[in-house]
Amino acid sequence: MLEAKPPSPGSGAAAHAHGHRRWAAPLLASVLLSSLLISASLFFSSSRALLLSFSPLPSSAASAEPLFVEAKLRQQMRAEGERTPPPPAVPRIAYLVSGSAGDGAALRRTLRALYHPANTYVVHLDLEAPAAERAELAAAVRADPVYARFRNVRVVTRANLVTYRGPTMVANTLHAAAILLREGGDWDWFINLSASDYPLVTQDDLLHVLSELPRQLNFIEHTSDIGWKEYQRAKPVIIDPGLYSLQKSDVFWITEKRSVPTAFKLFTGSAWMMLTHQFIEYCIWGWDNLPRTVLMYYANFLSSPEGYFHTVICNVPEFRNTTVNHDLHFISWDNPPKQHPHYLTVDDFDSMLNSNAPFARKFGREDPVLDKIDQELLGRQPDGFVPGGWTDMLNTTEKGKPFTVERVQDLRPGPGVDRLKKLVTGLLTQEGFDDKHCL
Repeated sequence: MLEAKPPSPGSGAAAHAHGHRRWAAPLLASVLLSSLLISASLFFSSSRALLLSFSPLPSSAASAEPLFVEAKLRQQMRAEGERTPPPPAVPRIAYLVSGSAGDGAALRRTLRALYHPANTYVVHLDLEAPAAERAELAAAVRADPVYARFRNVRVVTRANLVTYRGPTMVANTLHAAAILLREGGDWDWFINLSASDYPLVTQDDLLHVLSELPRQLNFIEHTSDIGWKEYQRAKPVIIDPGLYSLQKSDVFWITEKRSVPTAFKLFTGSAWMMLTHQFIEYCIWGWDNLPRTVLMYYANFLSSPEGYFHTVICNVPEFRNTTVNHDLHFISWDNPPKQHPHYLTVDDFDSMLNSNAPFARKFGREDPVLDKIDQELLGRQPDGFVPGGWTDMLNTTEKGKPFTVERVQDLRPGPGVDRLKKLVTGLLTQEGFDDKHCL
C-alpha cells in the first residue's frame, strides 16, 4: 500500500504566498478606483463652487413673488398698462342718460343734444315709466337712421326701479357702466346725466378740451367734511324698497342707528361726475373688495349717490390723487342746500354761461331756456343734431363701422371751447392743486 508523502516546509509557504497574491490585486484595484472617484468628486464640487462664486445670483428681493393676490393683480395691471399703445388723439366718452316716468321725450331731446358718433350711450327709462313709454323710446332709437348707422346708442330694455335718494340709483349707474365696459368699445371717460340735464357746449368743444388732458383725471366734487350729514345720513339706517319691490315708494328708516365707519373714511359730494375708464373698471372688477364693501355699506345710506364713488376713489391709493374737485355742472342751490336744486329758467342763462361749465341742471320739461341754449350755444335746430366736424364727414364713413376722430383738427369747436378751457385750466392750475386731493 502506498502512503502519501508529507509536504515539506518550503512548499506550504509558497502556497500561502500564492493565496495572498490572488486577493491583493483586486483590493489594490478597488483602492485605486475609489481614490479616483473621490478625487473627481472633490474636483467637480470645488469647480462648481468656484463657478457659482462668480455667477450672478438673483437676490431674494428681485425673485420673491408677492404673497397676496391683490399685489399680483396690481403688478399685472401695471405691466398691461406699459404694453398698452398710446390712446388716440381724440378721446371718447361713454354716457349714461337716465329718466323716469314721463321723461321719454326729454331723454330723446337730451340724447340728440349730446350725440356724437365717436361716443357711446346707454339710455335708461326706469321701471316706474309705463312699458309703452319705454317701447316708444326704444322704437325711436331703432328708427333713427343716424343711430342705426353708428350703432352706439343702447336702450336698457330690462329697466331698473330707481329711488332717487336710495342705493338703487348707484346700482343703476353700475349696471350702465358694466354694459359700457362690455359693449361700448374703447372709451376714456364715463359721464352720468339725467333727463333734467342739458349740455352748454357742443361735443366737439368738449372733446377738443379733453384731448389736451391726461386720461387719468376724475372730475368728482368731493369732501371729507361731511358735517350735518354725519347725523342725518351716515348714522341713520334706511331701507330702499326699490331693492326688492316692483312698485316705487320712498325709503324708510329703522330705529337703530350705527356709528361712522372706521374701516374706511367717508366722503361726500355731487351725484354727477366724469370718471375714467380705469376707475369705472375698478369699481366693477375691484381686486381688493373695497368697492363691494362700500357698496354694501351705502345700501343703507340716505342719498348714497352723493357718497359711494367719492368714498371709493378717496380710499384707494391708486386713484385718490387723480381727482379734480368739480362736477362739471352749473346747479343753482339754496343756501344751505335742500334735497333738490332750483329749476333753471331763462333768468339763469347768463349765470350758466359765466360758470363755464359744460352741463347744467335742473331743467323743467320743454322749458323755453332749452330752446335758447339750442339756438345760442349749440346751433341745434329743433329735433336735429348739434353740428360738428362729424356732420361734415357723414358721407365719407362706412355704414355699421365704428366712427373715430383721428385728429383733433377734424373737430369743429365753437365759442364753448374757450369757456370750457378756462374752467379746466383754472381747476388744474389753482394753487396747491396737487395737495388738495381727497381732503
